[in-house]
Amino acid sequence: MCICLTFEKTIPLTCRSPYLLLFACACDLCSVDCCSRSLVCAILFGGPNMSFTSSSVGSGGRTVRRVFEFGRTYVVRPKGKHQATVVWLHGLGDNGSSWSQLLETLPLPNIKWICPTAPTQPIKVFGGFPSTAWFDVGELSEDAPDDIEGLDASAAHVANLLSTEPDDIKLGVGGFSMGAATALYSATCFTLRKYGNGNPYPCNLSAVVGLSGWLPCSKTLSKKLEEVDDARRRAASLPLLLCHGKGDDVVPYKFGEKSSQALSSTGYQNVAFKAYNGLGHYTVPEEMDEVCAWLLSKLGLEGISS
Repeated sequence: MCICLTFEKTIPLTCRSPYLLLFACACDLCSVDCCSRSLVCAILFGGPNMSFTSSSVGSGGRTVRRVFEFGRTYVVRPKGKHQATVVWLHGLGDNGSSWSQLLETLPLPNIKWICPTAPTQPIKVFGGFPSTAWFDVGELSEDAPDDIEGLDASAAHVANLLSTEPDDIKLGVGGFSMGAATALYSATCFTLRKYGNGNPYPCNLSAVVGLSGWLPCSKTLSKKLEEVDDARRRAASLPLLLCHGKGDDVVPYKFGEKSSQALSSTGYQNVAFKAYNGLGHYTVPEEMDEVCAWLLSKLGLEGISS
């Protein structure tokens, strides 16, 4: 049985691409094949929004203002004593609702889950067609440029959601696919104590999880860590879990494997990488069991509910 998040939205034929499959949602009854046939899941609008504005210099030296309007946030309250809060980020084209439904079923009664919805923005890989996305993506390749503005805005949104948690609560970030990439980017912001634009990063993270994702800005990470005092110490102590299916034809397995290697080689000493034979671009109970056990251990939670 797979746990996949499918979606249904009409995409112009000229915009169809294998990267339309960078999504996740929860469907206990679907078959594995549905994950490779589905297009996009319904984008949910409404609810309290939060916006970030970023400026960059465009052609002709003009300042281009980019506004990020984040969608509705879903919260899964802890069923037991509140010990940790984890922001969980969905994949491309999805929304926070689908993952909140899955996370609510996990036997982790001491975790509060916060599941935000990404901004709707034009996506290059879709030919400019708008979709919910944490940042823009043109292609998945090792040489593709990173959308620093989008990554910074989403990492700042995550940090803002965590900033109101009590001081005695441990904080974490996790995600699937593009959400995993954003979670790993947040991990680097924490160790560097700043975003890519130089603004200070305010949160202390205790755990980071990435499923079927990749590490943005991996080629410049080592140099950046060398430039920041105490960054290596934070990198060495931060627990990270990366999981990836060897059958993933959307975000290839090598992206997850190389991301794990890049983190380990730059001083992240507490990285766990789990590979799953035959797993495509979706999650399965075995993988979520691994996530539960890992969070229980790394966050020092009291126990798993039956």
